[in-house]
Amino acid sequence: MKDLCEADVILGIKITRTESGIFLDQSHYIEKILEKYNYFDNKPACTPYDFSVKLFKNTGDSVNQTEYANIIGSLRYVADCTRPDIAFTVGLLCRFNNRPSLEHWNAIERVMRYLKKTQNLGLHYIKFSVVLEGYNDAYWNSLSDDLKATSGYIFNIAGGAVAWKSKKQTILAQSSMESEMIALAAASEEASSL
Repeated sequence: MKDLCEADVILGIKITRTESGIFLDQSHYIEKILEKYNYFDNKPACTPYDFSVKLFKNTGDSVNQTEYANIIGSLRYVADCTRPDIAFTVGLLCRFNNRPSLEHWNAIERVMRYLKKTQNLGLHYIKFSVVLEGYNDAYWNSLSDDLKATSGYIFNIAGGAVAWKSKKQTILAQSSMESEMIALAAASEEASSL
């Protein structure tokens, strides 16, 4: 066996060591997917999702399902590894893999434009900080036609995210308060494992 010293890149995640801690990002991977899917020259966006747009199941013509699924897979990898800021939007768009419409495609384009603007963002872990912080929320005003709320949580240690999730709730909440309680239960379960 040969010691190759400290790794600079692992599974597409760039590792930068500084005096203050460690920074993880996927800027080079994001650049590759922007180029691969021809979004590199598009106008950047400030947010990953336009909340004035409601997405529904497609009942009309479908766009290229294979390319849609490929882009979603690439975005999912980024969201799961270093970019919890796009987890909600990517999770929402995953629901439409079977029959994506032009509206879903436009929402993907928005995420890609957001990644272009925020390509160098990532996770920064600060040395000597071991405080666990957790946050959760629920979005009850459903963005899709099945009326189920979406739960989300994020936990930080050393200033950087260590666990996050955005997921459609499995039961139908009758109020925003009930959806918040369901989200809190999911976050509490994750917190107990940390």
